[in-house]
Amino acid sequence: MVTVALWGSLRDLADGREEVEVEASNFKELLDTLQRDYPALGPQIKRGVSVAIDGRVYRNSWFTEIRPDSEVVLMPYMKGG
Repeated sequence: MVTVALWGSLRDLADGREEVEVEASNFKELLDTLQRDYPALGPQIKRGVSVAIDGRVYRNSWFTEIRPDSEVVLMPYMKGG
């Protein structure tokens, strides 16, 4: 199981939880499982989210490995500028 910290407005879409636990070994599995377990997150995930894994931010790196002890943060898609 991976503990995922939810950032900002994403918490409201997961029943107010700051953290959730999901079974996932990569970025794609993480998003698929979150959409299944917390359907309200689905529209935001489809619009775009970023995931920080051990301090590095990813957006579309579907097969990036996530270890059970990884620090994972899910946040709305962030644009640089």
